[in-house]
Amino acid sequence: MLQATALNMTNMMGVGPFITIPLLMTALGGPQAMLGWLVALLIVIPDGMVWSELGSAMPGSGGSYIYLREGFGRERWGRLAAFLFIWQFILSGPLEIASGYIGFSQYLGYLWPSLTPIGFGLIAAAVGVLNLALLYRPIGSLGALTVTLWVGSLLTTAAVIITGLSQFQARIAFDFPPGAFNFSLGFLIGLGAASRVGIYDYLGYYDICYIGDEVKNPARVIPRSILTSIVLVAIIYILINLSIIGVVPWREFVPAADHPESRFIVSVFMEKIYGRRVATLFTAAILWTALGSVFALLLGYSRIPYAAANDGYFFRAFGRLHPTKAFPYISLLVVGAASIVCSFFSLGLVIDALITTRILVQFIGQIGALAMLRRRGAERPGTYRMWLYPLPSLVALAGWIFVFATSDVQVILFGLVTLVLGILVFGVWSWRARRWPFSVATT
Repeated sequence: MLQATALNMTNMMGVGPFITIPLLMTALGGPQAMLGWLVALLIVIPDGMVWSELGSAMPGSGGSYIYLREGFGRERWGRLAAFLFIWQFILSGPLEIASGYIGFSQYLGYLWPSLTPIGFGLIAAAVGVLNLALLYRPIGSLGALTVTLWVGSLLTTAAVIITGLSQFQARIAFDFPPGAFNFSLGFLIGLGAASRVGIYDYLGYYDICYIGDEVKNPARVIPRSILTSIVLVAIIYILINLSIIGVVPWREFVPAADHPESRFIVSVFMEKIYGRRVATLFTAAILWTALGSVFALLLGYSRIPYAAANDGYFFRAFGRLHPTKAFPYISLLVVGAASIVCSFFSLGLVIDALITTRILVQFIGQIGALAMLRRRGAERPGTYRMWLYPLPSLVALAGWIFVFATSDVQVILFGLVTLVLGILVFGVWSWRARRWPFSVATT
């Protein structure tokens, strides 16, 4: 339970809370943007129940890939759903990893003030190359490493929270602009943008599901670790947010695009209280946290296409192991290289594309898979069952639709185009292999 919760929380926190506060405040133009984190929380809690039931019933390596495959049927629609998940994951996984590279480069900007926009991109890419080099070898158990990174993240965030609450000023934190809560279409769109940032900060609450076959007593550990992680991280994020904006006036870093210091807002916060030397040391701690987070992400994410390829649900090349070191090097290289390319885009665009791409296949698809499994009565005795089913599933579905619908048109089109392209690629692949829907499936 400890290691499972640590894994989830490490990937949820990472560098996220240190880089997204300016983006969050910019979305609605003030501290009312914290509503975005509340909306995100109201989505991820019921969605966490979906993950909990699926992970409890099918604790295998691959997470969503297994749930979609089994929910919709191995040899027909489940084969398409599993392929589409891996397809979009090869796009969204690198986007998530790249956000960590971007966050690293932004905080390095505090120590290296002369960095240009091109310099930030090159630094982010260099971190990606280093991460790929570190992982291009066999990696043993992650239990001890995960707990170590988790403790480091907790110590870093605790320092921010304790410092901020000791200096907290309500008049600064709750300095709402005129018309902050006026309900309008613009408010809804801004709330959607803030919610996407909030969901990005919560991403990872389900990471234990990707290595479910390595979990002891998964029927108990997986659900508890997911829900515990969500609640603890929600409390931590609220406290971090209030700690920052209760010391550094939000008007000093909003809109984020007009304030270069928004890239390293926590360093500015620490300098304001303790001075440059302490802020420099704290920035180094954030850089370490960022490195640990992207290391764990790339390691875990590179194994997902490998598992699918081994089962025959994705391109065979991704199932290849290194000839002498026995690790999935093709999958690692593809995910790692894509992450490096994505690190040249802006953080806001990366977050929007990441969330939008995952919604259609992974999050909404899993809700459908759970419904299909329930309909067939495929649950195993003794596993976790969602409370008040199907209400939490419907709440999560409505939330995902809201987040998707309030995205920029270009981002929505990106999500739809990647989905359609994936269906076409699946069709060509299945036709060449003479698999469903171009031949009768055999068992």
